[in-house]
Amino acid sequence: MKSSACDWGVFGRSLTADARGIEGWRAVAGDVVRGWGASPDAVELVRLGVSELISNVVRHVGDQPRCYLRIVLIGSEVTVQVFDRSVRIPVIGAAPDWDAEDGRGLWMLREMATRFGCERTRRGRGKIVWFSCDLAGDCHAS
Repeated sequence: MKSSACDWGVFGRSLTADARGIEGWRAVAGDVVRGWGASPDAVELVRLGVSELISNVVRHVGDQPRCYLRIVLIGSEVTVQVFDRSVRIPVIGAAPDWDAEDGRGLWMLREMATRFGCERTRRGRGKIVWFSCDLAGDCHAS
């Protein structure tokens, strides 16, 4: 899982999502955005977001845990995207059930990121879940 940020601000890898590999992908994502000059806050948000998005693939995609992680830098905005083969779009409420065993991660990520979204792929064979933040660390939505 060696990382090398591209000069043009795009990093992408196809991977099989499994719980044992999440920390490695967190580290790779952190290295990529750190290489682009990200602030410590932006690095930590990207690491947290990658964990959450890949964990959701592990939990919800089932027998096809292949996914694609893409990190894009446009200007000073970093966007992290995870594409997977499930067409089920996550439902994120206004506030999580704090007593539930799950359901808080995407809500928290949405609240911390500048932008957040979920959408089906163009041909409807999967979905993309993504979030964005500023490289300087101004990642909280206003």
